[in-house]
Amino acid sequence: MRITPHRTQTPLALAILQLLHERDLHPYEMQQLIRDRYTDHVIKVRPGSLYHTVERLHRTGLIEPVETARAGRRPARTLSASTDTGRDDFADNLRDLVRYPEDEHPPFAATVVMLSTLGADVVAELLDQRTVSIEAAVAANDQVLASLTKQGVPRAHTMVIEYTQAVRRAELAWVRELIDDIRSGALAWTGQAGKEQAT
Repeated sequence: MRITPHRTQTPLALAILQLLHERDLHPYEMQQLIRDRYTDHVIKVRPGSLYHTVERLHRTGLIEPVETARAGRRPARTLSASTDTGRDDFADNLRDLVRYPEDEHPPFAATVVMLSTLGADVVAELLDQRTVSIEAAVAANDQVLASLTKQGVPRAHTMVIEYTQAVRRAELAWVRELIDDIRSGALAWTGQAGKEQAT
């Protein structure tokens, strides 16, 4: 029997609750920390989504305003704190997400399902181009990780980069093997016959 986590919060809500677990913050500081800790590498933070999520967490009693301050002509900024309920909810969600693997739906996985509609030569060429992009991303993040380590940034704040690098390297190995299988004929191809041009 497959057990799945009982997640009640979005990844962004959990990121906010985690930050407020450390100290009281206003949304602008939350946004800066999410960027500084590279959390935005694995959680989409669209314009306005952080503020909307903070408002929702306020409404549901998981966080609470503790102070509102205004600096000069800037808009008032409200410091938020996690409530006892918020801390419990965060811990419950986090434990389940660590304990139970959850199916994810990355766009590339959906693309793989459709690859056979293209010609084998086209797919191999497109995948070649993908490997170049992945290699570039891996090299760039290796440099970022080395720089952060040299600066003394705690590993707890760079593990997210390590994770994304591990995922990229695993995908790169799989894509290269797939290219080899397509070109060697080890993978029987049912897509469009003949050669097409990859763009």
